[in-house]
Amino acid sequence: MVIPIYSKKYLAKTISEIKSAQYSGKKVKLRGWISKKRSLKQKIFLVLRDSTGHIQTVTSSDSKAWKSAEEITTESSCFIEGVVKKDPRAPDGYELIVSKILIVGLAETWPIARDTSSEFLRDIRHLSIRDPKQQAILKIRSGVISGFHEYFRSRGYHEHQSPSFTPTPGESGAETFEVKYFGKKAYLTQTWQLYAEMMLPVLEKIYTMAPSFRADKSMTSRHLTEYWHAEAETAWQEFPELLQTIEECVRYICSKISKEYASEMTLLGSDVKYFSKLPKFKKLKYRAAVEELKKAGFKIKFGDDLGTTEEKYLVDKRKIPLFITHYPTSLKAFYMKRDKKDPDQVLASDLLIPGIGELVGSSERSLDFEDVKKRLRSAGEDPKKYEFYFDSSRYGKIPHSGFGLGIERLVMWLTGAESVKECIAFPRTPTRFTP
Repeated sequence: MVIPIYSKKYLAKTISEIKSAQYSGKKVKLRGWISKKRSLKQKIFLVLRDSTGHIQTVTSSDSKAWKSAEEITTESSCFIEGVVKKDPRAPDGYELIVSKILIVGLAETWPIARDTSSEFLRDIRHLSIRDPKQQAILKIRSGVISGFHEYFRSRGYHEHQSPSFTPTPGESGAETFEVKYFGKKAYLTQTWQLYAEMMLPVLEKIYTMAPSFRADKSMTSRHLTEYWHAEAETAWQEFPELLQTIEECVRYICSKISKEYASEMTLLGSDVKYFSKLPKFKKLKYRAAVEELKKAGFKIKFGDDLGTTEEKYLVDKRKIPLFITHYPTSLKAFYMKRDKKDPDQVLASDLLIPGIGELVGSSERSLDFEDVKKRLRSAGEDPKKYEFYFDSSRYGKIPHSGFGLGIERLVMWLTGAESVKECIAFPRTPTRFTP
């Protein structure tokens, strides 16, 4: 039995569907919302929007729909019937000559004007997301997420979910949200990683798509307190293969978006051709990066973390994604494996992307749990809280590695958005948790 998605009385064509020679001259019924309205003496132009696109409709004064066209307001929901007309002067080359309008929900005066401030737009985010460019960004976001699923599933990975409430912070030194948990202390997860490692003897290759929470007070275009995290953990994988996986994954997503969302990218002014075939990613060791920054006049020394300014300088200079590898042990998390050639460095990388900086954090994981305990103590953490994690070393430890990627930052790069706040429907920041 086939169950229809919509009741029969609500059935209609989509806007993208009827924009073709096949429908030219034919009568169709559309449904959606009025994005724009322009009234003349003899004609009323209404731009109808649905989730697939926009189309200009034309209602003449002698049409039975004239009264409804006069009455209808911006963002009202409606059904519109009419004949599709091919017209090179119309946006996308097609318009609808209206014969009937049925108003479903008559909208009040729309509160958004052209000169509305960005802060006010975020105050009424539940309405401002109807903007065509915002719609395009959120479509691309959907495509990015589906692309991750496609990439990992096609390579034999299993999807796995880890807890959002955790007994430990997860990454020493990172800002955490501490919550009361039935009289005990718990934390909102920053990463699935510790639990993911426990799953490798069960599923070997796993990935997830889940929210992560960081009580970071940074008020920048790159930071959110709740963001979506694409993470993967792979058994029997060492550092070189890890970097290869990351590059393949990012390339796959970018290629997919450039093919399937080219019209959205064009609307946003993004370079479809560039993302369709990204240049080979570059690699640069941390030590060499520091020397390069010194020569460029940056006040930095070995052991200093790379800030946004330094990251953007390094990657924007090359104009292609750049792996910074072999960071000092002191700068990275306790679970990252030391480099045998230089134990003061870890087999870790940050993938930087032009205009933004860090996109992916990754590492091969340490199997020396005595060293891990020492590093926890030096960070002020009690190793006893991590006993469940250390159990893995007692029962068949294996080489393994993993990475985490911020979805909103990738969407920001693909769309050219000014902030990650535009790349999630309802952003959460240190000063905002509504609407």
